[in-house]
Amino acid sequence: MSKILIAYFTASGETRKAAERLAKLSGGDLFEIVPETPYTDTDVNYHNPLARCNKEWALRRKVPAAGKAPHFEDYDLVLIGFPIWYGCAPNVVNSFCSGYDWTDKKVYVFATSGGSGIGKSGEKLMPYIKGAKILGARRVAGADELRDWADAVRAE
Repeated sequence: MSKILIAYFTASGETRKAAERLAKLSGGDLFEIVPETPYTDTDVNYHNPLARCNKEWALRRKVPAAGKAPHFEDYDLVLIGFPIWYGCAPNVVNSFCSGYDWTDKKVYVFATSGGSGIGKSGEKLMPYIKGAKILGARRVAGADELRDWADAVRAE
């Protein structure tokens, strides 16, 4: 049985709920990815073209993550969760991922979204998790879906 880390970024709290549920169902440890400069509600209002999230994405700005996941090297399987922003992970997730050695790690990507599908979010994360093998990527919604997925994750 793999030692599981669930690393997630949340803006509205939805991804946190999914991560907490996955942790409970899989027995994994939780780590919240937080930007060094936390987001406000105004910062993540993507309807406003001048919002911080829109500027970061358009200008491809690095968004440093605060803190490191303790004992990252001890985990065999990492679930990376985030809300889908512009068809991919928010820049802070990429920054978080860049800070670790992913050699021989297995990775599942999960995302929450108000309407977008998972698309190529997993593939777009690959440059930041070199050496890892992505086992799957999916948009998660309901509790039953999470339960089924956690069963599959535990079997890894």
